[in-house]
Amino acid sequence: QVQLVESGGGLVQAGGSLRLSCAASGGTFNSYTMSWFRQAPGKEREFVAAISWSGGRTYYADSVRGRFTISRDNAKNTVYLQMNSPKPEDTAVYYCAAGRNYGSRWPADYAYWGQGTQLTVSS
Repeated sequence: QVQLVESGGGLVQAGGSLRLSCAASGGTFNSYTMSWFRQAPGKEREFVAAISWSGGRTYYADSVRGRFTISRDNAKNTVYLQMNSPKPEDTAVYYCAAGRNYGSRWPADYAYWGQGTQLTVSS
């Protein structure tokens, strides 16, 4: 059983920067691919970014590629999402998730989820 806890959300101005963190416990962190998803009010949960167990491969949604960077520190059991130049349309609750299928965009492929952290981007 893996427990995931996100942090770092808040209010940021468009064009600024923010880093989300997701701390894992209770499992073998470095055996899981890790991803970030987000869900805006009234919308389905959508894939944002994924990173392989070693950190050697990353994959991004088209909407964030070039602005967001996913990384992980297996020694700290933590995955990060560096968000540069956020836009108002990035406003959502951001979730981290752990799974076995690298790069999957489908929430059903992830066994473990955090509780989410709210990001609000002001224009």
